[in-house]
Amino acid sequence: MKAPLKDKAAVERQQAEQTRQRVRVGMIGLAAVVLLIGLASAIFSSVNQQQPVSVTGAAQPELVANMSAPASAPTAAPTNEPLAEMGVTPGAAPTPSTVEPQPQAPAQPTSDASSTNGML
Repeated sequence: MKAPLKDKAAVERQQAEQTRQRVRVGMIGLAAVVLLIGLASAIFSSVNQQQPVSVTGAAQPELVANMSAPASAPTAAPTNEPLAEMGVTPGAAPTPSTVEPQPQAPAQPTSDASSTNGML
């Protein structure tokens, strides 16, 4: 009668060994994933910390960022066109603040009906 007990114990041992093997494989896989994430994080953080290489004769970003167009005369009233001020779209033509009257020639009376433009 001891034969079934040996088989039962052997089956239990085999199942326990399979469970341990599965746990080992899972833990190794989890450790590998954590290691890869740590390695990628270290690589990307070192790339972000590096200073750009300056080349002789290259544009300096600090100076280029602070450059601006020559200052123009300040206008009395704001134009209310922020996109035109940034240079994204063309602005409306500036209206002169003082309009000089142009000399007009004296009007000559004509009897032509077309000169009245249909107005009576």
